[in-house]
Amino acid sequence: MRTPRFIQTDAADAVDERELARAGLLADAATASPKYFYDRLGSHLFEAITELPEYYPTRTEATIFERHGAEIARATGSGITLIDLGAGNCAKATRLFPLLEPRRYVAVDISADFLRDALRQVQRDHPQTDIVGVGLDFSRRLELPSELLQPRPVFFYPGSSIGNFAPDEALGFLRQIRRHADHGGLVIGVDLVKDAGVLETAYDDALGVTAAFNLNLLRNLNRVIESNFDVADWRHVARFDRAQSRIEMHLEARRALAVRWPGGERRFAAGERIHTENSYKYTAEGFARLLTQAGFAAPTHWTDPDGWFAVFWAPVA
Repeated sequence: MRTPRFIQTDAADAVDERELARAGLLADAATASPKYFYDRLGSHLFEAITELPEYYPTRTEATIFERHGAEIARATGSGITLIDLGAGNCAKATRLFPLLEPRRYVAVDISADFLRDALRQVQRDHPQTDIVGVGLDFSRRLELPSELLQPRPVFFYPGSSIGNFAPDEALGFLRQIRRHADHGGLVIGVDLVKDAGVLETAYDDALGVTAAFNLNLLRNLNRVIESNFDVADWRHVARFDRAQSRIEMHLEARRALAVRWPGGERRFAAGERIHTENSYKYTAEGFARLLTQAGFAAPTHWTDPDGWFAVFWAPVA
């Protein structure tokens, strides 16, 4: 049986990573990159989030693919290389294999160990497909070996992860995809603006799974920068900022405390927060404009009956 190839292209300097993480914590308003959600445990916790009744994006997007998958496949065309950004357990992409019939599947994720495990099962299920895993933090820069972009590259970025970028950052990232997607294109999921109550409960579920996902970031930071965060000292906060059209996730200190790491520390007052994630929400018209600004041809999109979510196809000539 074929075995999946794996390429670790991200050669981020560990010292630089630590310095960037510490600098975020030392900022006037402390921040931590959402990439620190995704160690092995964090990846499993996100899988659990997608099963929650409050978390509508995954099942709503799946409904769109069920209803319109054949149309999307006709739009992307045959003989493609499917490049799955933030692949996770690869389930979203592999459900589309019968329709898209990719010649090659390239799964890209920051959580390399989790991805390796997932790809073994993908290769077992699809023995005739060329399966390649790429360990890469594409939030820093999207760089893929040119041989992986053949034949026709179709990028796949589902689940509304584009919302984790601020709009100007999203434009820059979409332009990077555009540069790699000649004669192919992009299939992307986008969460749409809706009632604030629906949005906030999706990011603060009754079981506390999203809270655990957010708090696990602190445990991962302890590993990366050798800090002494105690998750019991923090609580999860999610709110919708209507003016900026984004959900914000924070971790709030339950008491006054000091967090220390080799060579430094940050003192937090009770109630002070670390900003861990944004998730921007778009109108369909606004996101279509963003795609054309990034250099894609006129996009097509499909939505669910309630207009909560959209899947776009953005071609490249």
